[in-house]
Amino acid sequence: MSLKSLFERSGFALAPGRLAADALDAARAETDLLLTGSPLRGGERNCLPKSQYLRQLATVEAPAELAREVLGPLAQPIKLTIFDKTPGSNWKVPWHQDLTIAVQQRCDLRGYGPWSVKDGVLHVQPPENVLAQIVAVRLHLDETPPDNGALRVLTGTHRLGRLAHPEIRALRSRIPETVCAVPAGGAMLMSPLLLHASSASQRPTRRRVLHFEYSSARLPGGLAWV
Repeated sequence: MSLKSLFERSGFALAPGRLAADALDAARAETDLLLTGSPLRGGERNCLPKSQYLRQLATVEAPAELAREVLGPLAQPIKLTIFDKTPGSNWKVPWHQDLTIAVQQRCDLRGYGPWSVKDGVLHVQPPENVLAQIVAVRLHLDETPPDNGALRVLTGTHRLGRLAHPEIRALRSRIPETVCAVPAGGAMLMSPLLLHASSASQRPTRRRVLHFEYSSARLPGGLAWV
């Protein structure tokens, strides 16, 4: 089954072995430079404007190739978040969907809202058809076995639209979770509408993930991607 078919069916797909050893070392070094000022935050938001190297990675290297395999040639990077679980910043995340996008300016359009600001960048919840044209490519810089904070997902829930908390609880009791272990240098592709969660690491070492987001959608009414 192709990567695109697997992603469309399940809402996620695993792609090991996407970065060679030298590229992996370079990505780790650049990532640690950006994390220098936030050792206890567990990561860094809005990283595309902060690193020429990571913009290059997002535009023409392995993450971009994976995104275009799923979304087609119009896929463009729209956001990069770095996650870094460490012994000093080891958290868990409950079951949820990723429902916001980052934009340059506020335009009050039907179906867009509520609005919020995260680290100085404007975010909004768009309609489901926009979220359906987004793929997250999670590039893992460290080994992520089940006991080191691997994502847990509920397969196929990306096809159910935006879900309320009672619906999430019901699906959680009905659908068995899948643990997405990813080796260093591998990637995980995920729909933002897929229900996912993350446990705290049971053996907290480094768990650095470059969480790239891509979209093939054109935003309406003066809205623009950051």
